[in-house]
Amino acid sequence: MGGNYSTWPNAVLNDLDLMKLSMSSRSQRSAAATVAKKIGPKRIRGAALLLSLWALFLLSAMVISWALDIDSRLTLSGNANRVLAAEAMACSGAEIALHPNVQPGSPNLRRQLGDRESYDARIVGEGGRLNLNWLTVGEDPIRVGILRRYLELEGVDLNERDRMIDSLLDWVQPNTGLHRLNAPPETDDYHPAHAPLTSVDELRRIFGWAEFTSRTGWDEDFTTNSSGPIDLAWASRDVLRALPGMRDDLVDRFLQLRRGPDGIDGTADDYPFNNLADIQSALGFSVEQFQQLAALVGFKDQVFRILSVGKSGDVSRSLRMIVRKAGNLPQLISWKEL
Repeated sequence: MGGNYSTWPNAVLNDLDLMKLSMSSRSQRSAAATVAKKIGPKRIRGAALLLSLWALFLLSAMVISWALDIDSRLTLSGNANRVLAAEAMACSGAEIALHPNVQPGSPNLRRQLGDRESYDARIVGEGGRLNLNWLTVGEDPIRVGILRRYLELEGVDLNERDRMIDSLLDWVQPNTGLHRLNAPPETDDYHPAHAPLTSVDELRRIFGWAEFTSRTGWDEDFTTNSSGPIDLAWASRDVLRALPGMRDDLVDRFLQLRRGPDGIDGTADDYPFNNLADIQSALGFSVEQFQQLAALVGFKDQVFRILSVGKSGDVSRSLRMIVRKAGNLPQLISWKEL
């Protein structure tokens, strides 16, 4: 009994301790639950709000990105449509200009279609330009002299002119195994074609012409497509000045008469020359004086240059054609989109 009696109080104390511990634990849990009830929902609601705002931000970004993509596609599509419309307008103007009965200055060369679309075409004579093949064939000194004089008027110095002319003659003449004094010999990197020029742009490949052909508008007075003799009805001021016996005052007076009141070639108010005799009279040349030019000039060359500009809104497209208008069926020589 002593042993059992002596252990019972310890057992009772242990149970009490356990009960106290259990009650303390339940009290702590109850307090924690109470705190959670007071604080937890606010934090949960705050976190939920942040997640909602973040999701809304992402959704807004996606919608904005989608809208911008659609706007970009619509803009590109609209620009593409305007480009096509402008090209169609340019082609329409060119087709009108090709008609055998349409002459320079015709009102049909310009048309406004609605508020946004239009075309404006011009017809100018190709014969007014210097035909480089015609000037250099056979090395006629008078013809070559016209080109030499033109380069002088364009500010090319003597030594450079000599290099340019000799190199050009080497390029277009048959290969004889020799080269002219101011032209370079043939090398692995430089091979003259020894054939007539196929286009004005070929001058870029000829020795000595690099600086001249880098100028803006350097090719405006050159061609390889005209019949040859210089058409006095279309020649520019510098081309006329390059001809033998043509003084500046004669040239200016002639151009003022030829271009009419608006000062522009190829318009309705141009002076109606009928033949070379009319031009001789306008220049004030005697028969003997004009005879010096007879083999170098012409009148109303059948080759024309057509420049047509089409517009659609703020978009414009241009094309250039060289055509021979003889008879009822024009012959297309070249076509280039600018």
